Amino acid sequence: MPYLKQSTSFIEVDVGKTKFDLQTNSSMQKRIHVFEDGTIGTVCTMGFDSPQFPNRGTGYNYFDGNSWGPMSEEPIESERTGWPAYSPWGENGEIIVSHISGGEGHGLLLLKRAAKGQDEWQEINFEGPEGHEDIFWPRVATGGTDFSTIHLLAVTSPVEYNGSLYEGLNGALLYSRSNDGGETWEIENMIIDGIDSSSYLGFQADIYDIRAEGDNVAILIGDYLTDLILLKSTDGGNNWEKTIVWEHPYPKWEYWTGTVSDTFYCPDGAHSLDFDEEGTVHLVFGINRCHGNGINTTWFPAVDGVGYWNESRPTFSNNINALNPYSNPDSELEEDYSLIGWTQDVNNNGEIDILWDDIAIYHCGLSSMPQVIWDDEHNYLAFVYSSLTETYDNGMSNYRHLWQRVSASGGETWGSFTDLTAGQSHQFDECVFPSLATASGGDNFNWPVYHLTYQLDNEPGLALYGAQAYTENLNRYMKTDITTGINETDDPLTNIEVSQNTPNPFTKKSIIYVHLNKQDNLNLEITNMRGERVYGLNLGIKDPGNHKIVIYGSMLNPGMYFYTVSSDEGPITRKMIVE
Repeated sequence: MPYLKQSTSFIEVDVGKTKFDLQTNSSMQKRIHVFEDGTIGTVCTMGFDSPQFPNRGTGYNYFDGNSWGPMSEEPIESERTGWPAYSPWGENGEIIVSHISGGEGHGLLLLKRAAKGQDEWQEINFEGPEGHEDIFWPRVATGGTDFSTIHLLAVTSPVEYNGSLYEGLNGALLYSRSNDGGETWEIENMIIDGIDSSSYLGFQADIYDIRAEGDNVAILIGDYLTDLILLKSTDGGNNWEKTIVWEHPYPKWEYWTGTVSDTFYCPDGAHSLDFDEEGTVHLVFGINRCHGNGINTTWFPAVDGVGYWNESRPTFSNNINALNPYSNPDSELEEDYSLIGWTQDVNNNGEIDILWDDIAIYHCGLSSMPQVIWDDEHNYLAFVYSSLTETYDNGMSNYRHLWQRVSASGGETWGSFTDLTAGQSHQFDECVFPSLATASGGDNFNWPVYHLTYQLDNEPGLALYGAQAYTENLNRYMKTDITTGINETDDPLTNIEVSQNTPNPFTKKSIIYVHLNKQDNLNLEITNMRGERVYGLNLGIKDPGNHKIVIYGSMLNPGMYFYTVSSDEGPITRKMIVE
């Protein structure tokens, strides 16, 4: 098993604040984007006047390349809203979509401007179908040329929110598309084939995600009441292909009237997806259990696991233990392959020392709120999730921290677990609701990094759920090293981190990233499968920080090799393949 790592190099900045602490009901909207010029925009749901929050809305902040702006004191919308989603728009603009709640209008409020961080916001009201104008919990993604195509998701108001059935669905998931900044919509409030009332009873709040990249668009839907569904379009949203990633063992689960069932393992509704450079979808999802006794539905907050899947793999069946993360003989999960996240044994005593009697509730398991991104520049998958973490507690409940794993092999293998929020500075911090930006190339595109925001609280659980009193929470930005945590040696060295070469396999050239915590002497040696040395390089004394080693395929014959990066502290060896 990859070793657990509890330190990393990163930058953290407080960019927002709020007392309203429920940032999402299930999956996290995209809340941050890093633009090509190095500027950054981020949003959060913000409100200060508890407990009703009459002026709740979107808190916004912008990094101009040198510094962040001040934290918002007032929402940017003209009326009460919630749950914003953020995306680039046009050549240099940005767009925010949130739903109106308690305001004068109905439906969604779109805020856009052609010059990010500068122009005045322009507001556009977008409503649901006639008789169902109130639609909620939006998602937005922009694709096409220069992010000019807006792809929008929202759900009709369900019965329990004083809504009514739409097209036979209690919470119909609607898709819309605009190519002119939301002024007109060539597709408006459409139910995509395959998610209509012939297959489902409806969809709950925030159990869906959307990503767009050029003409590729992907939507991920699912929780314990539905299948886990992937809808994918390769023509900008005109046509869709449906894949049932996990099949529900009890179709059309009746939550309110009661379904009788065995206990089964299922997605918990929190998930994330992204495209790789080939257009293949990679996705992660939290895991829970569900049980129905004919009167009510029960879920289990102590279930622990995060699953991974991509389009090259078989789907999961409807066996009640298909997503069992505890080595059940019927489980279709494989540790470090399709089961990639769980609570860590921080103190290495062979047990998980959690204060089990008082787990702060988020309607998900011990490990959830997953996010995944693909870095096109360096061919890495980065995965972050929030997990109950032992040795961090307030005497009553354990805190959740943000944990990272990285794959340099397209999801086939995963590196070590890294607590991104470890250490004394986060001893009493609840770290939840992460949202990842698309990975950027880092400093001069030489060193891969990624960017995220998350909510930081000083008490476990949600005030909105009654777990604590309303206090000020922070929306925090983090920039962290994407190669942190990919060293898979069983005996980790403290000064040096060495990445898997990328790409791997390769033909022309491949890159190894090395991070030093202190000045050290570096050497590279490549050996063939017979142990014969075929190449060596003395890199000399290197200062603390990040370093890049380039290997050219022209130096080697096709085949499998071992490369060893040595410092004064010791060697680290990896496999690589030249094609």
